[in-house]
Amino acid sequence: MEITKDSKQLIEDIGIRMEERLHISPLASRIYALLTLSASDGLTFEEIRETIEASKSSTSVNVNVLTQLGYITFYTKPGDRKRYFKVAKYYQLESLELYNQSLTREIELVEKINEYNKAQHPEKFALEESVGIITQDYLRKTQSLVQETIQSLSQFRKNEKEL
Repeated sequence: MEITKDSKQLIEDIGIRMEERLHISPLASRIYALLTLSASDGLTFEEIRETIEASKSSTSVNVNVLTQLGYITFYTKPGDRKRYFKVAKYYQLESLELYNQSLTREIELVEKINEYNKAQHPEKFALEESVGIITQDYLRKTQSLVQETIQSLSQFRKNEKEL
């Protein structure tokens, strides 16, 4: 697979962000980035290995990790023994659902902290009340946006299944 200098840089940029966001190895991040930018029909193991310029064993380990985590999937073609890897289509939806749950827990915790400080340390609460309110407001707005995105992706998925 021929890859341009610009494509390599974009793979690197996406890879760095995925490494931070998903907490996966640099190689797994670059593989994920490559598959994000590849055609929808996927890439073979060998195409991934050659493009990323990694050893067979390193590529294999990282492709397996990404598959086990559900970030990528694979399929085969009749009469072809090769696997074709691609980004899991609804990984973002599942990720957002987990993030939404995390936000709910964080909102609840901030509310408990605010209630505790109000009851136990009224002088501290009086001085810092706005910080707690700003934090709660931020978390609620973020959660609202996440929930809207989940709805949009869910509707897209439903419409796609009906086709």
